[in-house]
Amino acid sequence: MPELPEVERAARALSRAALGKTIAAVRPIHPSLRKRLPPAKARRAKGKRIESIERRGKHQLLKLDSGDTVVVHFRMNGDWEIGSTDEPLDRFTRAVIELTDGTRISLVDRRALSTISVDREGSSSLPKLGREASDPALDAAYLADILKRRKIAIKPALMDQAVLAGLGNIYAAEALWESQIDPRSSASGMSIDTLTRLVDAIRLVLNPRQRRPGRYTEMRNRSRFAVYDREGQECRRCGGTIERIVQGGRSTYFCPDCQKG
Repeated sequence: MPELPEVERAARALSRAALGKTIAAVRPIHPSLRKRLPPAKARRAKGKRIESIERRGKHQLLKLDSGDTVVVHFRMNGDWEIGSTDEPLDRFTRAVIELTDGTRISLVDRRALSTISVDREGSSSLPKLGREASDPALDAAYLADILKRRKIAIKPALMDQAVLAGLGNIYAAEALWESQIDPRSSASGMSIDTLTRLVDAIRLVLNPRQRRPGRYTEMRNRSRFAVYDREGQECRRCGGTIERIVQGGRSTYFCPDCQKG
């Protein structure tokens, strides 16, 4: 499930393959994408040079020399497959971006939920997005201000892209475990001290290699996640049992014994 770190890695791979090159064609293949990106819109990208590739939240933005922007969202299961135009397509390819040098970038998605569109210069199809979860300027004061009006639990509040862009279900659960916060706690009732712990935890789970060596980094070396998808297993911090609940239609995994903040 692509979240901020995965989308960031995908955007970097895309940059290595496509930055500075010229688009020969953008071809939606799946019917839902052809409806979203009809031929007239797709042709706006033809012959245009890719001047920059940026990530905004979970969206990848290919800025063209015409001023238009190709906007891609992996949704639940998308990814890039980078090859050449003479290679067979993956059976789950939903759209392709073909470059004039023969490179072909395939949007591969087993569930066919990914989206691709072309925004005209001066317009944007992006939803309202909050501060980037990876922004070094993210602090407790920002969270306190934006959460004070959200009368919901902290876990679904963190998943709201208007609160934090790029933070999704997996890393929200991991950050709450790391900061020992109960995911059912009121978002608007978080103290500054608690939110400070949370900000530190968000930074840690999104990029553990840049943080101190210790419990979380060592744990990740043994298993990818601390709580996500570990229902019924032992908490590596306190020995309690990981539980699963549903919040906002999504699974939340947490340890009720040590996540009490």
